[in-house]
Amino acid sequence: MKQTLILASSSTYRRELLQKLQIPFSCVSPQVDETPLAGEKPHETALRLSKEKAQKIGQEYPHALIIGCDQVATLDGEQLGKPLNHKNATKQLQMMRGREVTFYSALCLYNAATGSLQAENVPYLVKFRQLTDEQIENYLTKEQPYHCAGSAKSEGLGVALIERMLGEDPNALIGLPLIKLITMLQNEGVSVI
Repeated sequence: MKQTLILASSSTYRRELLQKLQIPFSCVSPQVDETPLAGEKPHETALRLSKEKAQKIGQEYPHALIIGCDQVATLDGEQLGKPLNHKNATKQLQMMRGREVTFYSALCLYNAATGSLQAENVPYLVKFRQLTDEQIENYLTKEQPYHCAGSAKSEGLGVALIERMLGEDPNALIGLPLIKLITMLQNEGVSVI
């Protein structure tokens, strides 16, 4: 691979996912404001932020190929942010029990050298179990997913909260849609295998 590949993220989960592809890359945290804009729909927020993250790193690394990602969880069209603490996570999981939540994992591949930009949302639908308050408390005490959209880590104990999932790429739920990324990389002349 001629161009440097950069993952514009500080997420250990995204880094671990990208490592599955066995291609060299580095991680750089983009430090962008993730506040939704007024009137912006949740899936639009995710897509905009994935582009902003990639393009911001592109300013620092003008010859790199940069992966930007963002994930937003929605319930009834309303965005569920990262809870950041136990109280907020409890509220989120209580609201989500027995209901379907859509996770929008936005992906952007930006070629800083050519200005080529590919971006797409990969939705994933999650139906949560009818959880008791005790189950929610037990889960949060054990996993503490306070920096995860929707207060659940499906790649960990959070799978116990889920009744069913529907989507084209299970990696999207963790935050990096690898199937779509492989196609985007191929479009830039990068072959994974």
